Amino acid sequence: MTANKLEVTVHYQPNAAVFDLSGELTALAGEALQAAYGAAENQNPEVIFLNFASVDYINSTGIAAIISLLARARQANRSLMAYGLRPFYAELFEVAGLANYMPILSAEADLLEPA
Repeated sequence: MTANKLEVTVHYQPNAAVFDLSGELTALAGEALQAAYGAAENQNPEVIFLNFASVDYINSTGIAAIISLLARARQANRSLMAYGLRPFYAELFEVAGLANYMPILSAEADLLEPA
């Protein structure tokens, strides 16, 4: 089985960056996520949204890549939020404790809702 490399497309909203993720979130994903984060830093977003709608697979090293990204965001006083997770992965994020540090939104429309 050939791994479907993670692709990250970044677009911006006022005070936010949205990372549209596509492919598999595995050990190969860390570099793409960190590169996207580095590019987004230039826009100084208050929050980064991770769109998982096109993510086919997440394994433990993919979770580690998310944790690394979360740590980097927290050091910069930046929020990281997720949406588009399949129910199984949303539950995995809850069980792993990621949801305590990275809110999981139900849909992209929630991005535009005032807090």
